[in-house]
Amino acid sequence: MANLYYGQPLLDAIAHGLHTSPSTAALLITLTQVGYAAGLLFLLPLGDLVNRAKFVPLMSLATAVSLGVMAMATSTPLFLAAAAAAGAGASTAQVLIPFATELAPVQHRGRVVGTLSMGLLLGSVLARTVAGYLAELAGWRTVYGTAAVAMALLALVLRLRMPVVAPTVRLGYGALLVSTVRIVASEPALRVRMLIGGLSFAGFSVLWTALTMLLSGPPYHYSVGTIGLFGLLGAIGSLAARPVGMLADRGHGSLVTTLSCLVLALSWVVLFFGGHHIAPVIIGAATFTLAVQALQVTNQSRIYQLATDAPSRVNSAYMTAYFVGGAVGSGLTSAAYGAGTWIGVCVLGLALGVCTLISWVFGSTRRPQPSGAQPSRRPSLPT
Repeated sequence: MANLYYGQPLLDAIAHGLHTSPSTAALLITLTQVGYAAGLLFLLPLGDLVNRAKFVPLMSLATAVSLGVMAMATSTPLFLAAAAAAGAGASTAQVLIPFATELAPVQHRGRVVGTLSMGLLLGSVLARTVAGYLAELAGWRTVYGTAAVAMALLALVLRLRMPVVAPTVRLGYGALLVSTVRIVASEPALRVRMLIGGLSFAGFSVLWTALTMLLSGPPYHYSVGTIGLFGLLGAIGSLAARPVGMLADRGHGSLVTTLSCLVLALSWVVLFFGGHHIAPVIIGAATFTLAVQALQVTNQSRIYQLATDAPSRVNSAYMTAYFVGGAVGSGLTSAAYGAGTWIGVCVLGLALGVCTLISWVFGSTRRPQPSGAQPSRRPSLPT
């Protein structure tokens, strides 16, 4: 996950290094997330079809190659194309979550999801801190070169250590993708979780993309390294992952979801005052990230109770919606900041938070059935 976020504190440095505009450099964030969403949609379902002990290391190695190209690129188009490819390759991290839940006892699956989500979140938020300081010491290209080496080593470790579990699905690739669509169509709980997940991550992208703009300009004028330090605030959210997973195992997932959606909206009220004071930025960013992480754990714990014979496809549908939301949020951030600076960003974030809460309240209480629908053969589970 860290590969998706190295660029956020580096946008100004990348723009200067590639002799392009800051707005063009900002496409790095959007294209990386679009690539990630494409990988989730077209690569992640393969986790139900192929030998994951070979698939995951291979895609990790491909990601390493893409990061190496980013480190050496001298033109903006090549850099952005490699960024999209690196984003697609990073999607294989999501193969590991449903794989781990298959190996874990049913009563501990929420805890397993929480533990893995904690690692993913730590990677995503600490990436900003590491990237900021490494760029100050040795330039932004060193960040991507180091990431390429790390991914190559990870590919080797995974190839040696991942257990081999034979796939049980016997479908062609096209049929596999079609079956993912059918699962979404047949599972209202999955659709609700996809919607609120996508909206929450749109807000997450708005916050962390706009923070770079806010903190590098007046009144703060912070350095790249200092901006990267703010990624440590996101690490607070990782503290919620395992406890939230345990609460989900005990049947309290809906309550945690409701509280998380409420905090998503209220955090932007605090962040509104961050245009001139740093304390609201720190408090608001920390609470917002904690709520996003809690919502992510409850969402994934819930969806793995559905279609248990297709965990990678369920996760593919959910995470595709999640990161499409992130890409949309990143794309909207520049427009919001240009139209109303930090106030415009907070209005956008608050709107997304309110939409998340409304979507959950209505989606969790309404269970529309198609006309003439037959009762499901398996018992319905609460959202």
